[in-house]
Amino acid sequence: MTTTPDGCSVDLYLRLPAAGEPEIVHGAVPAGASILELGSGCGRVTHPLLELGHAVVAVDESPEMLVHVRGAETVCARIGDLRLDRAFDVVLLGSHLVNTADPAECHARLTAALRHLAPGGRLLVEWHPPEWFDHVADGPGGLLGEIAVSLHEVVREGELLSATVRYRAAERGWRQEFTCRRLSFPELSETLTSADLTFDEWLTADRDWFSARGVADQVPI
Repeated sequence: MTTTPDGCSVDLYLRLPAAGEPEIVHGAVPAGASILELGSGCGRVTHPLLELGHAVVAVDESPEMLVHVRGAETVCARIGDLRLDRAFDVVLLGSHLVNTADPAECHARLTAALRHLAPGGRLLVEWHPPEWFDHVADGPGGLLGEIAVSLHEVVREGELLSATVRYRAAERGWRQEFTCRRLSFPELSETLTSADLTFDEWLTADRDWFSARGVADQVPI
């Protein structure tokens, strides 16, 4: 079974469908906007965005994931190291990557996002809001397509939360361990500011998605 550097199963992610992310992104940006997708995996979100009319450059550190991306330019690189010398209307940082356990890695990812934003462009971010950290517990998490998802071994240690996600299809199962960092909204704002970004607006009612812009794009009042 092929796994990525962060422990994701390629076979699993080939089976997982998008879970509303393409529609959220498409609804927040102009028609035909160019998108740089950071952490694209095997194209779970990339492919629907292409079908919605966007030109997408898919970035991931796993060549085993990127080989399955169809119809988009692909770049194999760590997000924080990315330097394409190109600018995009939209940079997409999904999959709760802003909640990385390492603050330095979070900063590097946000800085990389800003490097690739065109003037007036928007960074779209999926995160775990603080309420998720406060209430998440062991138990079933519903279905993603044919895959049943459940959470186990939840452990809190200060601002960090560790757990194991178990995925189950009819004929097989997978597990993936992760650790993420809780950010309050003031901490999120400070984290964005440290990368010369500023909070823009919430994109979903549950506040799982938000947008940010470069500080240089803010118009003085």
